[in-house]
Amino acid sequence: MSAGGGRRPIVAGNWKMNAGAPAEARALAREVRRLCERHRGAAVAVAPPFTAIVPVVETLEGAEVSVAGQDCHWEAKGAFTGAVAPKMLAAAGCRMVIVGHSERRRLFGDTDESVARKTRAAIEAGLVPIACVGETLPEREAGEAKAVTERQLRAALGGLGPAQLADVVLAYEPVWAIGTGRTATAAQAQEIHAHLRAVAAAVGGATFAAGLRILYGGSVTAANAGELAREADVDGCLVGGASLEAEGFSKIVAAVAETRR
Repeated sequence: MSAGGGRRPIVAGNWKMNAGAPAEARALAREVRRLCERHRGAAVAVAPPFTAIVPVVETLEGAEVSVAGQDCHWEAKGAFTGAVAPKMLAAAGCRMVIVGHSERRRLFGDTDESVARKTRAAIEAGLVPIACVGETLPEREAGEAKAVTERQLRAALGGLGPAQLADVVLAYEPVWAIGTGRTATAAQAQEIHAHLRAVAAAVGGATFAAGLRILYGGSVTAANAGELAREADVDGCLVGGASLEAEGFSKIVAAVAETRR
């Protein structure tokens, strides 16, 4: 059996607060479409800033590249200045949304509880949530990586029924590797991914866990993407800075897709 047990991997590019001007976003999306669609072994998604979602959706119309939001609120509407509801993302053409990214937790106060609410709200709006978990460097050095990520995962999935669980994608992103140039080794990533899959089985059953796609995020590049994706429980990558250059991003997609041949 190939790595991933038949699960089609995902390579998602998180543009963060970059490429937000419509012309710049269209140009990047156009190149991603041109270079990445040929790599059928992996699903591809991009998460532009809110200001660029509509032009990116228009540019990718008819393409096999999904558009994701970078965050959402858990309410459908209301007095939440600066927030965007899941249904708004869906109406703009998004199919997915990232929730619980470490930068949202660290800089904007997202908690396990709020991530759980966002996950549920995303599913109810018809979006696929990419729920992020990951430990800090002090937590890893204290031997708490498994406990921390298990707590985060159980919170994100808590209260979801079988049908809702089927829509979840998970991303393990060790906080100490986000934007630092440091990357977990393939063995380190596999250890946590395998643990998360075991926790998922305890929460939602063996069938759910076997089909759950768990992405790795944290200074992913074309040089390490293939090695990471060859691990049995690594089902693709959540890519940050390297997704802002279409040629390099396409090489990551190609490396991941190659592992499923």
